[in-house]
Amino acid sequence: MKELYRDVGVVLRTYKLGESDRIVVLMTADNGKVRAVAKGVRKTKSKFGARLEPMSHVKLLLYRGRELDIVSQAESVEPIAPLLSSLDRASQAMAALEAVDQLGLEREPNSRLYHQAVGVLRTIAERPAPLNVPAFYWKLLAAEGLEPQLDTCVRCGGTEPEVELVAFDLNEGGTLCRACRSGSAISPAALGLMRDILGGRLQGALATAESPATHEVGALATRALEHHIERRLKTVAMFERH
Repeated sequence: MKELYRDVGVVLRTYKLGESDRIVVLMTADNGKVRAVAKGVRKTKSKFGARLEPMSHVKLLLYRGRELDIVSQAESVEPIAPLLSSLDRASQAMAALEAVDQLGLEREPNSRLYHQAVGVLRTIAERPAPLNVPAFYWKLLAAEGLEPQLDTCVRCGGTEPEVELVAFDLNEGGTLCRACRSGSAISPAALGLMRDILGGRLQGALATAESPATHEVGALATRALEHHIERRLKTVAMFERH
């Protein structure tokens, strides 16, 4: 008899299986990333309703399988409607969850990543600020042990105001001064926002209106995450356009 277990998770994505079933990819609180079959979910009168759509936050009862688990019950934890209320919100949510999907490991518990996913969805539902996703990417990278050095030149060790930090290099892991510069140029405004995001002033950064600096931070965050996972993010184009 298959083991039955309970968990809570966020639906990262889904894909079709057969005529009426769907495979649901979840980031769970206790079991890491889980792939599970939702039987009959594509039928009009499915017992799951819309509770297993991407971005859903659900309590689950599952049967553990060898490769794929089976969803027995699903109960909504909080409504998905706010995330679907605008294209900006939906685009940001899917971009954030793609990153979670890429970083999560199957059946390897990672409660931190689950809580980060829940937190960013709540932030996006409240307000689709321009730095929601870039800040989330930087926080994910920091949690992976890849927080960039933003206060000194990573090559010569110089600090402001003795040197001016004018560039950011992914391979070097942080900022560089004018004499050592390589990688990409970084503006003082963008550098300030990154310091806010990673230095305990996240809410101030999230309150920042869209500007060239927010676009700069977003582009750097995307490149940094793609550099780490060694692949392109499919959803990036959606939130970069809005």
